[in-house]
This record gives sequence, C-alpha cells and structure tokens, in this order.
Amino acid sequence: YMQIDLSKTISPNDTVAVATSGGADSMALLYYMHNAAKNSTFKVIALNVEHGIRGETSRRDTEFVKNYCNKHGITLLCYAVNSLEKAEEEKLSVEEAARKLRYDCFNDAVTKGACNKIATAHHQGDNAESVLFNLFRGTGLKGVSGITENFGEKIIRPMLDVSKEEILDYIKDNEIPFVTDETNLSSEYSRNFIRLNVMPKIKELFPEAEKSISRFSKIAKSEDDFMQGEALKAVYLSNGAAEIALPLHEAILTRAVIIALKNLGIEKDWEKAHIDGVKALQHAQNGAKINLKKNVVAIKEYDKIVVFVENESVDFSIPFSIGKHSIDGHSVEIKPLNIDTDLKKGFKADLDKIPTDAVIRFKREGDKFTKFGGGTKSLGDYMTDKKIPLRLRNSIPLLAVGSEILVIFGFAVSNKIKVDQTTKNVIEFI
Repeated sequence: YMQIDLSKTISPNDTVAVATSGGADSMALLYYMHNAAKNSTFKVIALNVEHGIRGETSRRDTEFVKNYCNKHGITLLCYAVNSLEKAEEEKLSVEEAARKLRYDCFNDAVTKGACNKIATAHHQGDNAESVLFNLFRGTGLKGVSGITENFGEKIIRPMLDVSKEEILDYIKDNEIPFVTDETNLSSEYSRNFIRLNVMPKIKELFPEAEKSISRFSKIAKSEDDFMQGEALKAVYLSNGAAEIALPLHEAILTRAVIIALKNLGIEKDWEKAHIDGVKALQHAQNGAKINLKKNVVAIKEYDKIVVFVENESVDFSIPFSIGKHSIDGHSVEIKPLNIDTDLKKGFKADLDKIPTDAVIRFKREGDKFTKFGGGTKSLGDYMTDKKIPLRLRNSIPLLAVGSEILVIFGFAVSNKIKVDQTTKNVIEFI
C-alpha cells in the first residue's frame, strides 16, 4: 500500500491539478488523489501537456489520459507545446525546453484559476537521480538538496518519499492502466542514463540507496537554508550598492558575494574567479578594488566589502549662486541665514569670502582642501581621514575655485570661508 501524507502539501479547500502524462507514476498519483478527494474537501483535476517531441506516440498518450479522465469523471486540462522549436530558439537541451514549457502550462492553469496547486509525480528515485545528476555536474549544497515537496506556492510533490517499487506495486494491486514513454528507456538523456545504468549498480550493493540519498538531500537542504539565511543577514542593500559586513566564514562569504552580484544584475554570467577575487578582499587593505562585469566593481571599505556599479567621474560644473541646484542628478541647496543663527549645526560659511568665480562641480585630480582650524591636504587624503568611501568620492558635489575646494557638500566647509566675528552674511550648504 502506497503511503502518502497529503496533509503536508494540501489544504482542505485546494483544487489540485495532477500533472498526468499517462505514465505509471502520474497515473498512480492521479488514482490515489482522486480517491482521496472523495472523502475530503479538496478537489482533484488532471492536467496533461503534450510536449511535441515524440510525434504520434505523444498524441496517443494524451488520448489515453483523455479517455481515462472521461471514464472516471475527472476534469482534464490539456496543453500542446513545441519543445523542439523552443530548444532550437533558446539554445537549450530538449529536456530543458520541455521542462520550461511544462511549467509555463502549470503557471497558466493557476493564473486562470482552474486550480491553485499542481501536483507532480516525482518520487524517491527521481530525487536520488537529481542529487547524483547535480553532484556529477559539480554543485554546492543547493544542488544536492534535491527535489523539494513544495516548489514555490504552486507546485507540490506528494510522492517524494515513495519508492518506484511501491508505485509499481500500487499500480498492480489496483489494476491502474498506464502507457510507457519510450524515451524513458533511452540512455540518450543524462537523467535516464543515471536511472538505467548507474542506480541499478548502486542498488546491487546498497539496496536502500535511494532512501539514504533522500535523507541526505533533506539534511543538505536544511543546512543550505541556514547558510543562505546567514548570508542574507550579512548583505545590506543601499543606494545601488550591496554592502557585505565582515568578517565572515568563507562559506557564508561566498553566498553573500553571489547575493550581491545578483542584486546588481549579474545573475548567471559570473565566474568562480570573480567570486574568489571578491572574497580575497576580506583580507586586503582598505581601498583594495577588483573589477567584475558590466562596470560592477568590489572594494574593501574598512569592515565591509561593497559591490556596486561604478560610474565614471563627470566633468561638469555650474556657477556658484544662492538657491537650489541639480548637478548630474544630485540636489544641493545654498541658502542665506540670519546672522544670529546657531552656527554650531550644519555647514555654514561667510558669503563674502567666496570668490565670484567659484563653481559647483565634482572631484578632479589635484584638488586640495583646507580643513576647519587650518592645515591643507589633498582632497583624497582628507576624504580618507574622514572615512568617506572611495565609491562615493566622485559623486559628491563640491564648491571649488580652481583646485581649491571650499565646500564638500554634506561633509565639511573649508577654513578659508569659515564664519568669524567679521562675518555679515551667513549662508548654509545643504
């Protein structure tokens, strides 16, 4: 007797569409759930996708499913897709193309309200094959986490703890009809090769191998979920940048870097060398930098690594004047104040000390700044002293006369234009 705990994946008022190909696994699941629904409040329908791969035999299988559903009063949703065309258009394997189109059909059924969940007939053997397939290709914990009982909110896999042997016994005991997909008997496809050639050999020596692999995949998923959660905690998204707090264990740092890259638009075309380069910044000096892809760079900033899209310095300036200004998307304001205002708060200066040829611009080579109280430094050195991040320095508006910086908006006012006892006109920089 095939044991399935439907309470783990189905709620009382669900309408579940069983993805039914006509093969033994899906027919066993449809039969089981259709009968279970008779004594419950959830509803069961069937969904068939004709993938356009096997020609007449594929259409024959769809007719088989239609006839079975008609005979047993089961509502059936039918879809027909062209997997071969999809594979050619998107340069995918036929397997990948078929899977994409199949899940498009699943989403369509849910979106149109025909059902709110799709049940697929993945079983314990499928899970073991998936784990080995990913392991052989090279993967991390996520890849060996296998197939999950819930894939998002729409897809459920009730039979994941059921072995193929149990399914075949259930089919036989209940005289459930099914058809055989001849491609399942071909070793041409990677997963079929594992199913037909690898797993039988393993099970000769380890009869409980599928159950053991299933148990391992659940452990891997639990640990993967924990580590991913820790990585997410370490990444802070701000102003188009991803900040990674340090120090981090290498395993968590790897994940944090991938999260940062994905948030900056590098979804798949990153390489291991990129990840390793960013990770190396953890032990580098402040200001160390690595260039990645799509103008994305990573830089060491004190106790964090910051990943961001680097914009080129803009050589742009506007004449100094009272009022609100926009410089390359940055808003600044210069406003007059009463002479008796509180001078201790904000960034204030003596208007009469500002030369008429002063301009508002961004950082340039050779800039220098005289800090409040005296002492002139290069602008870069002063910004380093103030721990102003390198990634922000080219985009901070400045008030300048030649190479002399009078105001670093939001950070400092030069000693050369400070307010003193002789000041008659006070202005504030915002």
